[in-house]
Amino acid sequence: MIYPEFLHRGDTIGICAPSAGVGKKLDSFDLAVNYLKQRGYNIKETASVRVNDQRSADAPVRAAELDELVQDPETNMIMCAAGGDFLDEILPHVNFRSLKAHPKWIMGASDPTGLLFPITTKYDIATIYGLNAGSYDLDPVPEFITKNLQILSGRHTVQKSSSLHMKTPSFLAEKIEFDTPTAWIANTDSLDIQGRCIGGCIDVLKDLIGTPYDGARQFIRRYQDDGIIWYFDNFSLSAEVFYRTLLQMKYAGWFKGTKAILIGRHLFESSETGMTYDEAVQRAIGEYTVIQETDIGHTLPHMTMINGAIMHLKYRNQKASLFFETES
Repeated sequence: MIYPEFLHRGDTIGICAPSAGVGKKLDSFDLAVNYLKQRGYNIKETASVRVNDQRSADAPVRAAELDELVQDPETNMIMCAAGGDFLDEILPHVNFRSLKAHPKWIMGASDPTGLLFPITTKYDIATIYGLNAGSYDLDPVPEFITKNLQILSGRHTVQKSSSLHMKTPSFLAEKIEFDTPTAWIANTDSLDIQGRCIGGCIDVLKDLIGTPYDGARQFIRRYQDDGIIWYFDNFSLSAEVFYRTLLQMKYAGWFKGTKAILIGRHLFESSETGMTYDEAVQRAIGEYTVIQETDIGHTLPHMTMINGAIMHLKYRNQKASLFFETES
C-alpha cells in the first residue's frame, strides 16, 4: 500500500470539484477555507470549485483540474470541494497513471467515493473518506473535525464512538446540536480485530460493481492475509435497495475474507415494502460480523476512515474505538 506524505504546517491543500461546485454556499465555504488557513495551511483552488451547479464543469474539465493538482509540485494534498451526484462521469477521463506517479492524499466524502475507491483498490494508493473541503465551517469546532486534522497530519489518533449524535441531518438543522444517545449495535458481544479498511458511500459503490473501476476483488486478493473491514455510508437508499446492493456485493465476491462490516446511520430512511434496515442486513449479510448505527457517513459526528490502511477496531457494550496504521 502506498501512503502519501502527510500534511505539515505551511503545506498547500489543493481543492478541486470533481462532483458539484460550492456556489450555493460560498459564505460557509469561505469559513471552511479560512479555518484551514488558520491551522497553518495554504489553499489552492481550481477554476471550477466555486461554480453554482451540480456539475462544477464538464466531465473532462473536472478530471483535468484534478490532474492539475496531482501534477502540481506545490500541492501536498487534495480535497474534494463537495459531494453531489455526478462524479462517476469523470472516471473515463481521470489520469490514473498520473495519480500513481504522483501519489498524494485525496480526501472527500459522499460522491467522491467514486474516485477514492478505484484509486485504493486498483492502484494501491491509500485515500481518505472523511470531510469535503467545505465541511470545516462548524462553529464551535467539534471534536471529530479536530481528530480529522490530527489524522491528516499523520498522528495515530484513536477515534472513539460518540456519546451523542445529531438526529437531524446537519444541512437541515437550524443549529448543530448533538442530542441523541449513540449506541453501536452489533451481532456480537465484543470484538478486537484488525484488517484492511475499505468502503465509502454505498449509494456510489453500488454503481461501480462490475465496472472497470471495481477493484474490490483484486484488493481482497492482495490483502487476503490481513482480512478486510468494510464500512458503508448510506445516504438515501431505501431498505430494499440497500438489501439488494448488499446481495449484489456478496454475489460479486466483495465480502470474501471479510472480518467485519461497519454500517453508518441511515440518513434518509425509507421502505417500499415495510422491510427494516436491520432485516436487510440480517437477510443479506447476517453471516458476517456486522456493527450498525456507527459514526460513519453523513450524520454528525462522523469518523475519518483511511481506505487501504490497517484498521484496529475494538467493540464492547455498544461502544467502539479504532485507529489506523499508515506505514508501508
